Amino acid sequence: MTRAAPRPGIEIAASGNVRSMSSTTHGPVARYTALARLLVRHRRADLLTGLGFDGFPRDDEDVPEGDEELAERFAADLEELGPTFVKLGQLLSTRFDLLPPAYTTALSRLQDDAEPVEFEVVREVVEAELGGDVSDLFGSFDPEPVGAASLGQVHLATLRNGREVAVKVQRPGIRDQAREDMETLARLAGLADRHTDVGRHFGFERLLAQFRRSLSGELDYRREARNLQRFHELTADYDLLMVPAPVPELSTSRVLTMDRVDGRKVTDVGPLGLLDLDTRPMVEQLFTCYLDAMLRHGFLHADPHPGNVLITDDGRLALLDLGMVSSIAPRLRDQVIKLLVALGDGDGEEAAAVLAGLGHPLPDFDAASFRSDVGHLVSEATSAGPDVQAGATLVQLSQISGRHGLRPPAEMSMVGKALLNLDHTTLHLDPDFDPAAAVRDSLGTLLRSGLTISPAGVMSAALEAKEFTANLPRRGNRILDALAEGELSIRVHAIDEERLHTVLHRVANRLTMGIVIAATVLGAAMMMRVRTDHQVLGYPTVAMVFFVFAVLGGVALSVWVLLTDRRVARERRQDPGG
Repeated sequence: MTRAAPRPGIEIAASGNVRSMSSTTHGPVARYTALARLLVRHRRADLLTGLGFDGFPRDDEDVPEGDEELAERFAADLEELGPTFVKLGQLLSTRFDLLPPAYTTALSRLQDDAEPVEFEVVREVVEAELGGDVSDLFGSFDPEPVGAASLGQVHLATLRNGREVAVKVQRPGIRDQAREDMETLARLAGLADRHTDVGRHFGFERLLAQFRRSLSGELDYRREARNLQRFHELTADYDLLMVPAPVPELSTSRVLTMDRVDGRKVTDVGPLGLLDLDTRPMVEQLFTCYLDAMLRHGFLHADPHPGNVLITDDGRLALLDLGMVSSIAPRLRDQVIKLLVALGDGDGEEAAAVLAGLGHPLPDFDAASFRSDVGHLVSEATSAGPDVQAGATLVQLSQISGRHGLRPPAEMSMVGKALLNLDHTTLHLDPDFDPAAAVRDSLGTLLRSGLTISPAGVMSAALEAKEFTANLPRRGNRILDALAEGELSIRVHAIDEERLHTVLHRVANRLTMGIVIAATVLGAAMMMRVRTDHQVLGYPTVAMVFFVFAVLGGVALSVWVLLTDRRVARERRQDPGG
């Protein structure tokens, strides 16, 4: 079955070359085989030799850094493994601290297309999810999809009241396939983390947990509907921006109904076409809206690349594909603002301090070298003036962090990726636009908004102050009474003295018993030379008795050591925090 051609004037997020779903490998054994083949094929690539997977020392002349051909081949191999691995590659494209630039670039271009499923299958999913016949739910429903991706496909329809909509329908069985793939990846990640230095260094289980959250969110269309509604509200004050609103009563976890958007992709509009548009106000509103959503409201749309932005027929920018969305915690937002302020001021020391406070330092983290490289990067960015881009600078900071053994939060890398894509979109629309100046102009407003306290925050602070004031006299009296009676004690959790004493006692007992057994063996060996009337097997009886005692003592000591160590290991597994 061939893919339906897109209608003129209609654009959706899924685009590019069609990939047959029959190429996807099914079954746990086949999955392990395919993954093993992938690792073997790319063991000489910069991706894996840099991590030490192949166990051989790397020669710089063997694999040039950032080999684009190898990176493109790796992305194509992930695409052949199916939708789960396509999504994994798209997420890895945001981890500039883990992968070389050529790989993040290649993975960001992964196509997420597939052959469409038959309309009868789509009809069954829609009717089962929405609880009614398609003809009763919709005024019209086009059986030919305007595009098909690996997770679902989109059909055009109209509601009973004439409202034009687009309906995204999830593929049957895609959740079971994703669940099997995740179980396979979880086993491999656990083995790598427990048995390889690479796994312990990079923490594949932690990365997989982040990917699991992202994939489960994309498989739940209710979450995407909430994201659409949220972003629709955030763009309400911008007359040149629009986000398709969802239709909640016709949306479930497997079916998403939203407004239809007519327009052209930004990348399909050439320089001559842009001359007919006043793009500067569009770009300014787009940049301001994204910064406000990220750094004020904590709403991060990590993939605003030009392919997800349309120029509508009425001269507005439409923002699509809100599957990859994350939330930014208030503390992280404040730190990102501090980092952007430091970059604007050219303060490399402050930028390095903010990054070090946000990230997770690994055992090989070199703080001095990290500060030096960050300071050098910030100096270069400052000297570049208007040519510098905030997104590109944040990406480079993530790469420096990864090289020096500092793991930044995943959201930090996604902020860099979002700003980088935003830079590309805005510069395509208006090559004279200065993203760095737009960031500086927006920081004042963001800082002022960060200093304001919400009514809920005021109420929470008032309750905390009330509790502190009410309990302060009683707690103060207790401390003073204990101090006056000499009963004030301070407990410091440094070393568990009791456990340390137990361990030392056990070591001393083992060492003492070992010495006694060794001394018994030596004494018995010396007594072999003494002639006696009583012999066993031709040897002095006393010497043989001591030899038997030494053997039994050695066996008993070995059994005791094994049983004790096994019991301690079992207790630690049951109480990991003890």
